[in-house]
Amino acid sequence: MEASLHDNLLIERARSGDQRAFRQLVERYEPMVRSIIGGMLGPSEVEDVAQDVFIKFYRALNKYAGNAKLSTYLGRIAINTALTAADKRKKRPNALSTDHQLMMHKADRSQSPERTELQDALQQALGRLSEEYRTVVVLRLVQGYSVSETAALLQVPMGTVASRLSRAQKELQQYLKPILNQG
Repeated sequence: MEASLHDNLLIERARSGDQRAFRQLVERYEPMVRSIIGGMLGPSEVEDVAQDVFIKFYRALNKYAGNAKLSTYLGRIAINTALTAADKRKKRPNALSTDHQLMMHKADRSQSPERTELQDALQQALGRLSEEYRTVVVLRLVQGYSVSETAALLQVPMGTVASRLSRAQKELQQYLKPILNQG
């Protein structure tokens, strides 16, 4: 309750033109936004898409009524913006292979090769999921949102969240089975 009260004060200040107040909101919620985007799109697009999210948020400051928690509101903007970016990426030839190559080059070489390979495989498997399944996986398993919070973010019933997660986990298991059986 205290954080939302503080958020509301910062929002009011930002609406009045206080750039420091808006910067504080960005700093508070940027890790969450970046994590959602990274889970949905991979690391190569996080920077640009996160910037788009906060631009949209800034433009919509006067529309935010406070009915939902700010984290839920920003999460929804992040999801929608990531989905739009994913649609644009589908229209670009070889976008997924380029993202995967970039991810391979940026991998932390201090990790064991097995761990790096598993992370790459998991990112590839997430990329193979449909957008609705991938979104649920990112929100529930990566971000740790509850079923009810995920349902609110996606504006779907809680049963839909549960069934999408179950189906997504089965698909991920099938995609990863060859790699997991190697060990």
